[in-house]
Amino acid sequence: MLFAMPAAAGELIIGLTQFPSTLNPQLDSMLAKSYVLAMTQRPITAYDQDWKVVCLLCTELPTLENGLAKRVTLPDGREGIAVTYTLRRDATWGDGTPVTSADMVFTWEVGRHPKSGVSNFEAFRRILRIDVVDDKTFTVVVDRVTFDYNALALDLLPAHIERPIFEADPANYRHRTAYDSDPTNPGLAFGPYRIVEVVSGARIVLARNETWWGAKPAFDRITVRVIENTAALEANLLSGAIDMIAGELGLTIDQALAFERRHGKRFRILYKPGLIYEHLDLNLDNPILADRRVRRALIHAIDRKAISERLFAGRQPVAHGPVSPLDWVYDPDLPKYDYDPDRAAALLDEAGWSLVKQGIRHDAAGRRLTLELMTTAGNRNRELVEQVLQSQWRKAGIDVRIRNQPARVFFGETVTRRKFTGAAMFAWLSSPENVPRTTLYSDQIPSAQNNWAGQNYTGFRNAEMDALIDAIEVELDRTKRKALWQRLQRLYAEELPAIPLFWRAEVYVLPKWLSGVRPTGHQYTTTLWVEEWQDAR
Repeated sequence: MLFAMPAAAGELIIGLTQFPSTLNPQLDSMLAKSYVLAMTQRPITAYDQDWKVVCLLCTELPTLENGLAKRVTLPDGREGIAVTYTLRRDATWGDGTPVTSADMVFTWEVGRHPKSGVSNFEAFRRILRIDVVDDKTFTVVVDRVTFDYNALALDLLPAHIERPIFEADPANYRHRTAYDSDPTNPGLAFGPYRIVEVVSGARIVLARNETWWGAKPAFDRITVRVIENTAALEANLLSGAIDMIAGELGLTIDQALAFERRHGKRFRILYKPGLIYEHLDLNLDNPILADRRVRRALIHAIDRKAISERLFAGRQPVAHGPVSPLDWVYDPDLPKYDYDPDRAAALLDEAGWSLVKQGIRHDAAGRRLTLELMTTAGNRNRELVEQVLQSQWRKAGIDVRIRNQPARVFFGETVTRRKFTGAAMFAWLSSPENVPRTTLYSDQIPSAQNNWAGQNYTGFRNAEMDALIDAIEVELDRTKRKALWQRLQRLYAEELPAIPLFWRAEVYVLPKWLSGVRPTGHQYTTTLWVEEWQDAR
């Protein structure tokens, strides 16, 4: 357990449970990375705390009504859309180089390259071209008209630094990016802060970025300290070694409730429900899990309601699918899987796992029903859930072997490269009405051939799901789109490519002298508005 001196005036020390696997904004999907980079960059657009799309790097949000977005006929006769953005004139990288249209073009070139291995390559692939108007203005021509046509939630890469590295060897770009080889280079940042120190696995230190165009942030320095064990995280807060615990990656609900009872008068504690979906990704290339009957048996054998009530005091309700009840497209009547051990047993019998030896099911060939369960090591919340899952599945005759890893390995290698053989427990964060293309579409399965791009880690392949995703994206009529969403949620419930567990609530433990931290409840972290934070000491 590490302890340090309390923060000096003008400094804020934040406790976090994970260290990023990379600091490149286009590689790997990891919340810890998003949390840090939100202080050093700004996406072109984002969803704000009111769940509305707003400009952060652009000067005006394009719409069909204001003429900055226009329907166009593509060469093949299909309808596309041309959307024009103007970047802030005063946006400058930390080394003084202006943020320009060239950075957008370069980011797109990286994203659409088949060997770059970006996590969301579909967003880049559907951009047919970018017409540069001038250094700050460009038009993005997209191959379809989607309901969220003006949400360009891209973090730009600095062309003047990253282009030579990328062009030298696109296939190895992820291993050579300056974000990891030279993370303190000021030219990598254009937000209110820039990174000035990185100690792998331990801390990231940020200092004010002198080229930042917005409101001057309150703190001279912000240190993000990584303490993977959540019990140690609490101890560091009480000792004064850290000032706050990030809600995005911090205490578990049960810890927070107990902490509030003991120390609530010393801190300000916020509970924020949102669009964070804790689940088990299942590797559907595993012959055991490829059988839908086994997947249904697994979920029937879990008492998720008891998990929610006993571990989280009901503050993290059972999830029945990937769409939150807080989202307007949620279907309250979708099929639900209650705890039903008898039904689980019947399904396993149907699937051929009917022989029971020493409490564990076997098939006719004598093979043991064994699955591996993985998650992030040191996360007390997930480790408790794992123990419950292991115990309840054991009662159903399923032998579960737990093998956990540090978050940077789990997300950086195991999940991204589909190295888990059974179930991987983690959370998806989404924006409102987030179309699950990268996680459910057939062509989004990471592989060596696409350099591990995409986020369909389960390997789910379903033609109807692909068609629904395509249809939802281009349906601008809300009533019709909601009907499509209803079918998508029901298909997900039928097929169960993943096992929904619960909707996470974030717990922010803040010092009383800190104000301005506003949880969003969706994928964009509080740090995206870090310049609004105020120090009242």
